[in-house]
Amino acid sequence: MPLARPLRNTEQHGIAMGYREEDLALGGNILVRKMELLAPAGNREKAEVAIAYGADAIYVGGKEYSLRAGAGNFTLPEMASLVDYAHGLGVKVYVAVNSLLHNEELPGLPRYLESLAEMGIDAVIFADPAVYVICREAVPDLPLHMSTQASMTNWESIRFWQEMGVRRVILARELSLGEITKIRQEVDLELEAFVHGAMCVSYSGRCLLSNYMTGRDANRGQCAQACRWRYALMEQKRPGEFYPIEEDSHGTYILNSKDLNMLAHLPEMAQAGIDSLKIEGRMKSVYYVGVVVKAYRQALDAYHANPSTYRVHPKWLDELDKVSHRPYTTGFYFGSPGAEGQHYSTSSYIREHDFVGIIFDTPSDGRVAVRNRLRTGDVVELITPSSPPVAFTINEMWDEMGTPLSEAHPNQEIYLELPQEAEAFAMLRRKVTKNS
Repeated sequence: MPLARPLRNTEQHGIAMGYREEDLALGGNILVRKMELLAPAGNREKAEVAIAYGADAIYVGGKEYSLRAGAGNFTLPEMASLVDYAHGLGVKVYVAVNSLLHNEELPGLPRYLESLAEMGIDAVIFADPAVYVICREAVPDLPLHMSTQASMTNWESIRFWQEMGVRRVILARELSLGEITKIRQEVDLELEAFVHGAMCVSYSGRCLLSNYMTGRDANRGQCAQACRWRYALMEQKRPGEFYPIEEDSHGTYILNSKDLNMLAHLPEMAQAGIDSLKIEGRMKSVYYVGVVVKAYRQALDAYHANPSTYRVHPKWLDELDKVSHRPYTTGFYFGSPGAEGQHYSTSSYIREHDFVGIIFDTPSDGRVAVRNRLRTGDVVELITPSSPPVAFTINEMWDEMGTPLSEAHPNQEIYLELPQEAEAFAMLRRKVTKNS
C-alpha cells in the first residue's frame, strides 16, 4: 500500500522510514514498528489453530496454481468459508498463486482470480509475471504480493514492482539484515521476510534436483525433497564403491539445510524495516503451527509493549525446541552461513515431544480428539492459546459411552479430566520416551 506520511529513519530507536501512524505503536516511550505475524495454513484446521494462537494473517493455497501441492489446500468454496471466518476475527488471508505457469493453465486463471476477489481475500502471492498481467486485467484492485520465488534481492528490482503497483515484496531468503535496511531506505512498499521454518539449499527455492531425479517439479508445487536424501561420492571406474564425503561411511547429507529461527532477533528485524514476519510450514502439523505461532506472538507482544526493556524469554525459545525441527540457524541475516548452515549427519528431525490430542469444545468438558496413542499413566502437557503449559498425569480415560479405557488410539474421541478449563484448540503433548 502507498505510504501516506513517511518518517525519517532513526537509528537510535530503530524506526525505519516509510511508516504511517496507524502502523506504529507507542511501546513505553519509544515509537516502534508493529510487525505482522504471518502463519501457514495448509488446511482449515491449521488455519483455525494459527488464528487461535495469535496470527495476524495466514497464507493458504488453492487446489490450483499453488506451490506445496502436497498440502491439504482449499477448494474455492472452502476458501470463501475460511475468509469469512478469518475476517470475522480480524485476521487477513493471503492466497498463494505462486507456481510457474504453463500455457494450458492460463485460460482458467482470470476466472480463478475473479473468484478470489469476490470472496474478499486480502492479497494474491505471485511469482510469474503472467499472474500480474492477468490479475491487472481481470481484477485490477486485487492487492498483489511478490513471492520469494521471484528472488527479490535488491532495491531497484523492488522499486520496479512498487511502481507497477505491487503492494508487498516477500524478500529472498539470501538477504542480510544490512541489505534489507538499505532496501527499506529506498522503497516504500511493504517488506515481508521469513522468520522461522525450513530453508532450501537452492537459491530462493528454485530447485531443479527434484525434477531431474524424480520428474516432480519443485517450481510447480511437487518437490520430492531431494536435498534431504543421503549422498556419497563414487568414482566413475569403481561403480558400487562409495566414498564418504564426511566421516559417515553410510553417506552424508551435503544438501540438507538447517531450519531458520529468528525469535531471538526480533528487534533487529524491526530495525531493518521488515513489515511482516513469515513462518514457513503449510506442510507442517497443526501442533507445529500452534506452538510456533504462540512463541512468536508472545515475543512480538512483549517487544511492541516496551522495546527499551525487551528481553528474549528462555521459555519462548524452549517451546520452539518442543516441535519437530532440524538444528536451528539464523540463515543469511547476519551474513552467509557457509558450511554451518547445513546439517550433514542426518536429514531426520529433532523430535522430543509427540502431539497426542486436540480439544475443539469450548469450554471443554474434557473431550479430546486423539492424534497419537495415549495410555493411562501417561504424563502429558496441556497447551492452550493463552496460558502456560500445564503438566498432568492421565489417571482415567473414557470413551463416548462412558466406558473406561486404558489405551486410546488416533482418530478416537475420548474424555479425560483436565487440570484446568481448556480453550478451543488446546492441545496435548507428551515427551518422547522409549515406551511412547
